[in-house]
Amino acid sequence: MRAALLQLSVTDDPAENLPVTLSLVREAAAGGAGLVLTPEVTNCLSSDRAHQRAVLRHERDDPTLAALRAEAAEQGIWLLIGSLALLTDDADGRFANRSFLIAPDGSIAARYDKIHMFDVNVSETEQYRESAGYRPGRKAVLAETPFARIGMSVCYDVRFPHLYRTLAKAGAEILTVPAAFNDTTGAAHWHVLLRARAIETGAYVLAPAQTGTHAAHNGRPRRTYGHSLAVSPWGEVLLDAGTETGIGYVDLRRAEVEKARARVPSLSHDRDYEGP
Repeated sequence: MRAALLQLSVTDDPAENLPVTLSLVREAAAGGAGLVLTPEVTNCLSSDRAHQRAVLRHERDDPTLAALRAEAAEQGIWLLIGSLALLTDDADGRFANRSFLIAPDGSIAARYDKIHMFDVNVSETEQYRESAGYRPGRKAVLAETPFARIGMSVCYDVRFPHLYRTLAKAGAEILTVPAAFNDTTGAAHWHVLLRARAIETGAYVLAPAQTGTHAAHNGRPRRTYGHSLAVSPWGEVLLDAGTETGIGYVDLRRAEVEKARARVPSLSHDRDYEGP
């Protein structure tokens, strides 16, 4: 299976972002990709909660989701929409950060709501409280496809290895980590975290990312790290997209998962222990 990782630099305007994403999906399909992956918050990257409430939609009404489902069906491809920022009916008004796997007929094969929220203090002047705007998911998701079992995650989840071990032990052969990774933490941790998740699980790790400075009509602009990454089940970096927007391709071979897990079968070596 040929996979294409799209590297985007979206704004806080979903209507402005959609044509760019659709164009890259078509280009990736024309390039032979049977699986196309987009980054976290493909529709809208914003730090302004009031602006988000004005421009975001519920899943049932979201034009980005509808258009990308139609495009997947038109191209006959599997499409991992890294995530969309969506309205919910929650009483506290928080949004969902939801990843979608779209089948070649345009149907939704799987949904995953980001579990771990990016509540961090990067520096004295740069703090994030994702949980103030987004409500965390509660369910790990493994999707069955004809070419592989896919374990879904989003961005900050990558710092919680037990999630990926759970997915791998349930049969995941590909782990998806779409991201809008902070540029400071990305420079320090992005590569090593993604390689570690691949090595620990013997699975492919595919991490399409946002990149650059994101234009904002409201609120302060965000910066993201880029470097969309594909990592082999043995931990080798197969693709590093750098910091430019565009498409990176990688060929996935299911046999490589079996080979890596046979060489180091650590998924079967768990032992119970006491303490601390």
